[in-house]
Amino acid sequence: TGGFSPQDSATRAMRYLATGFAIPGVPNAVVIWALIGAAMVFVLTRTGFGRTVYGIGNRERAAYLSGIDTRRVVLIAFAVSGGLSAFGGVLLAGYASKAAQSMGDAYLLPSIAAVVLGGTSILGGRGSYLGTVAGVILITLLQSILSVMQMPEAGRQIIYGVVIVAMLLLYGRAPASR
Repeated sequence: TGGFSPQDSATRAMRYLATGFAIPGVPNAVVIWALIGAAMVFVLTRTGFGRTVYGIGNRERAAYLSGIDTRRVVLIAFAVSGGLSAFGGVLLAGYASKAAQSMGDAYLLPSIAAVVLGGTSILGGRGSYLGTVAGVILITLLQSILSVMQMPEAGRQIIYGVVIVAMLLLYGRAPASR
C-alpha cells in the first residue's frame, strides 16, 4: 500500500525556533510571541478589519446588515487562527523534540480559561490582548499552586471548567455595553 509511519521527531529548525536564542539571553519563542502579539494588537485595534471582527463578535446579523461581508471576515479570522495554532504546534513539537497528535490536549481547558479569565467573552465582541495576557499569567499562577498542592490532573481540569463557568455567569450578569 505504500504506507509509512509519520515522523515523530522534531527537525533541527523546529527545535531552534522553540528553544534557540537568536538574541543572546532571549529565547526565540519569546521573540516570536512578542512579534505575533504586537501584530495582532495592531490589526485588532488599528485597522478596519479588526473593528469588523469586533463588530461581528458583538452581533453578526447587524454587521451583515451594515454591509460587511461577514462570511469573508469570519473565514479570514478562522484561517489566521488555524495558521497560528499550527505554528504553535510546531513550536510545541520543537520544544518537546517529539510530536504526537495529542500532545496539546493538556493545554485546551487552561487556554480557554485564561482567555475567559482575561476578560474575553466566549459569546464574542468583547476582549483585549492585554487582558488575555493577564489571564494567562493568572492561570499559570493557578497551575503552579495546583502543582505544589499535588492536585491530580482530573481535579485541575475540573477547576479550569469551574473558572470558565463562573466567568460565563459573571458575563451573563454584566450590564450590556453600548
